[in-house]
Amino acid sequence: MGGKSFLQRGGTRFAAVLAFTAALAAALFLAGCQSVPVDPHGTLDRVSDGVMRVGASPNGEWVSLPPGGEPEGREADLVRDFAGKLNARIEWTTGTEYVLAEGIKHGELDLMIAGLNDKTPWEKHSGLTRGYTESTDERGTRHKHVMLIRQGENAFLLELDKFLMEAMTSK
Repeated sequence: MGGKSFLQRGGTRFAAVLAFTAALAAALFLAGCQSVPVDPHGTLDRVSDGVMRVGASPNGEWVSLPPGGEPEGREADLVRDFAGKLNARIEWTTGTEYVLAEGIKHGELDLMIAGLNDKTPWEKHSGLTRGYTESTDERGTRHKHVMLIRQGENAFLLELDKFLMEAMTSK
């Protein structure tokens, strides 16, 4: 090969093309990245330092609706603590599970509490938290309790799940 080194035979051009290709690939990769998880409708950003729209339907110790007052019970207390963590004010809506689940589905509510379990029929049109606690019904069946959010709002869901897990482990 006449004693020429790799660089003298055009290796410099090859190295430049390789460096350019690597830089282009990295730029394209980074351009496609966004923080994960995301909220397509911006729930976490809107609620933080803002207003969290919460639907509450009565269900025993989980949620009660005193006449003329705000919802009470285990889940209402958890929601108040979560809102405090986000520096959010709560705007309560009360109603039947069906009406509130429709509100979640159509983005009119951010969160729904009703003493629901992970077998809820509303999961087809909403997001569910992880089962954050368990209970046993009068038949002896164990249930994992969940809360509902708007489907796809994964950053909000992750924040709520982390809060619920921390709240349950600190009790």
